[in-house]
Amino acid sequence: MTDQRVAAARAQITTGALDAIFNENSNLENRFPVPVFQCVQIKKLGSQGDSNPERYRIVLSDVSNFVQSMLATQANHVVHDDKLKKGSIVRLKSYQANAVKGKRILIVLDLEVIEHLGEMDKIGEPVALMVKEEQDIKPMNTTISGDGFYGNSGGKPQQQQQQVQKSLPSRPTGNTSIYPIEGLSPYHNKWTIKARVTNKSDIKTWHKQTGDGKLFSVNLLDQSGEIKATGFNDQCDLLYEQLQEGSVYYISGCKVQFAKKQFSTLPNDYELTFERDSVVEKAEDSDEVPQVQYNFSTVGDLQTIEKDATIDIIAVLKEVHEVSQIVSKTTSRPYDKRDLTIVDESGYSVRMTIWGKGAVSFDANPEAVVAFKGVKVGDFGGRSLSLLSSGSMAVDPDIPEAHRLKGWYDSNGRTNNFASHSNLASAVAAGGRTDVIKTIAEVRDENLGLNGEEADYFTTKATVVYVKNENFAYPGCMSEGCSKKVIDVGDGWRCEKCNIVHPRPEYRYIMQASINDPFGQIYVSCFDDQARVILGRTADELMEMAENDPAAKDKVFEDSICKSYNFRCKAKMDTFQDQQRVRYQALSVTPLDYAKEATKLAALIDSYHLTG
Repeated sequence: MTDQRVAAARAQITTGALDAIFNENSNLENRFPVPVFQCVQIKKLGSQGDSNPERYRIVLSDVSNFVQSMLATQANHVVHDDKLKKGSIVRLKSYQANAVKGKRILIVLDLEVIEHLGEMDKIGEPVALMVKEEQDIKPMNTTISGDGFYGNSGGKPQQQQQQVQKSLPSRPTGNTSIYPIEGLSPYHNKWTIKARVTNKSDIKTWHKQTGDGKLFSVNLLDQSGEIKATGFNDQCDLLYEQLQEGSVYYISGCKVQFAKKQFSTLPNDYELTFERDSVVEKAEDSDEVPQVQYNFSTVGDLQTIEKDATIDIIAVLKEVHEVSQIVSKTTSRPYDKRDLTIVDESGYSVRMTIWGKGAVSFDANPEAVVAFKGVKVGDFGGRSLSLLSSGSMAVDPDIPEAHRLKGWYDSNGRTNNFASHSNLASAVAAGGRTDVIKTIAEVRDENLGLNGEEADYFTTKATVVYVKNENFAYPGCMSEGCSKKVIDVGDGWRCEKCNIVHPRPEYRYIMQASINDPFGQIYVSCFDDQARVILGRTADELMEMAENDPAAKDKVFEDSICKSYNFRCKAKMDTFQDQQRVRYQALSVTPLDYAKEATKLAALIDSYHLTG
């Protein structure tokens, strides 16, 4: 690190800004419009579950002082893109400062890394910033504790914070600070948020022996994040008409509690409940509060997204089907539905189902760009999508992602052939997105699947050397979209999930196969679609052979050996009889296309610039 680089970086840093932000609070916009600091430490916080976003804590220095800071999840991309590192120089474009006796925390909503300065050792000898005692008010337990992280003693968290904001909405009174949704927790009850209602549910009612009741919920959004708020009974009557989708409100006095994840799709550990003392006041100045917050996945990403996950997606409408009705298996009520086919630049298409009033009123034409928020991922037909009742959609939204998609579709997307997820390996051969191709030895050497709850995905070219020919299928439900095991009840086969008795089952494969390549061997689990490719028969046909002609059944298994395929697999840790092991599941199996394989080899040879 040269003296010139250090001097250049030091000249950029806004020395004294941290003291002013926490201790002065006056004229900050003019004095420090975009303060510059050095990131002297960065730490990923412990995971709080698959459905929650990662959280990062950083320490920022202005050469004189340092403070602990929390990245809002919307700013995580600077870490994921490998831009923010220890020693980076950063511009804070939007932040929220909180002060607590002797401790302070800065919630970073938006920052920019000054990349040309690179990373360097700590500049100067900054000391922990001391906050003036008169700044502190009523103690509260903060959820952002020290854990001995860069200068924090690790003692019990100090309590109740005063907020000092920059680049956040205006406040309802001159003495009330606006608190970011990102910072809400059950341990803090003196706050006011300024948020937009992005979704409002219908009123739901219930009738029980203990009494009747009703509720509704809204999703609230500000610059830092989203949170769900629910009103019951009297609060439902009072607030349902007052809270309107798209409008912005000052909200305070709600109960903050841990989110019931089975009823919420938002990436927040907490949710709000409106109570008798809750205050809701409409805000007239609402331009600075975002309309909606997306975290888009692509259609191609669905290969690696787990079933039942909730995502946002933006795509082009390829087909719009007519409204149809289905009858719920649990309530026997009819529901309107409409299927859409959507595509994007990844080269994939997928079926999207929308429900209820949204399905009936949907009037977008093919080739429109639609942004969907709150979509559930299913595995029907490989992968499918369903817009949740708490979700929303916007046709041709005025956002950069929509403009980019429209430009792509108009230039060459209209004439593309799109692959579906029903056969992922075929889609790869057609030029779509794929996982890294690995040998079996690489799969083992890289410890794929040993990441705890996280699955790893890979593609390998291998040969089937053994298929277990016992317990290879189970009796399944015949209802569309249901693959549950059915039980023989004498006069038929009963599905507990659908509550239907079928005259016969539809057998489905659940098969184990050993696959080899020149470098190793693994066992893979194959379900119905994958096993059919290997065996060339349906499970129904093979079960009939097992009953009437066992020799013919054995011949089918023998003929399946020594054939090579492209396997797309998932590796994940599994526990069996108190023993942990990596389980490999075949997500798709595709016969080798030797012409395409030859083309790939020719391209590989060309990449080495070999000449004869």
